[in-house]
Amino acid sequence: MKTLLVASAKGGVGKTTLATQLAGQAAVAGDVCVLVDVDPQGSARRWAERRNAAGRSRVLPLDGTSPVWRKRIPSDTTRLIIDAPAGAMPGDLAEFLDLADAVIVPTPPSPLDMEATLPFLNALAMHPGVRRGSLPVGLVANKLKPWTRSSQEATAQMANWPVPLIAELREGQAYMLMAGLGSSLFDYQSANVRQHQADWQPLLEWLE
Repeated sequence: MKTLLVASAKGGVGKTTLATQLAGQAAVAGDVCVLVDVDPQGSARRWAERRNAAGRSRVLPLDGTSPVWRKRIPSDTTRLIIDAPAGAMPGDLAEFLDLADAVIVPTPPSPLDMEATLPFLNALAMHPGVRRGSLPVGLVANKLKPWTRSSQEATAQMANWPVPLIAELREGQAYMLMAGLGSSLFDYQSANVRQHQADWQPLLEWLE
C-alpha cells in the first residue's frame, strides 16, 4: 500500500482538489483506493460518496477525524490518500507523516500563500523521515495562470526553494464542476481534458 499525504499550512490552496484528483486517477488506474479526509469540513468524503453513487471507479471515503479510522482500511488497499486538515502544521500531523510514503504540498502563486508555505516546509524538514531522505516532499504550484507574469515569477521563485517543484497545475473551472460530480480529470478523454491531464504527468511520475 502506498500512502500519500496532501498537506498545507493554509486553507484555500487546492489541497482537497489535489487529493480527490489523485484518488480519481488511482481508481481509474485500477488501484484499490482509500481517501482519508481529516478536514472537519468533510469535502473529500462527500466527493467520494458522490463518485460511488454515480457508479464511477470506486474510492472508499474514511473519516480521518475518527480515532478508529485505521482499523477501517481494507486489507487489499493499494493506494491510501490522506487529505490533511487546512492550516495544520507538521507537528499536528505526526500520525499521518509516520504513515506517509510521500508528502505533497500545493501552493498557489499568491504572496500570502507562498509566505505561509515556507514555515510549513521548514517545520516539515525537521521530521525524522524527511531529514533521513526516506520521506520525500514535493511542491505543487497550483491554480496557476501561466500566461501571467505573477504566475511565472511565482513558479520561478518556487523552483529555487529547497523542496523540489514537481508539477505546475493550471487554474480551471472544471475542477469545481468535477467536485460536485464526484469525478476527476482522469474519468474523461476529451482533447481539452487531456491538456490538463498533461499538467499532472510530472506529479504522477514523481510519485512512482
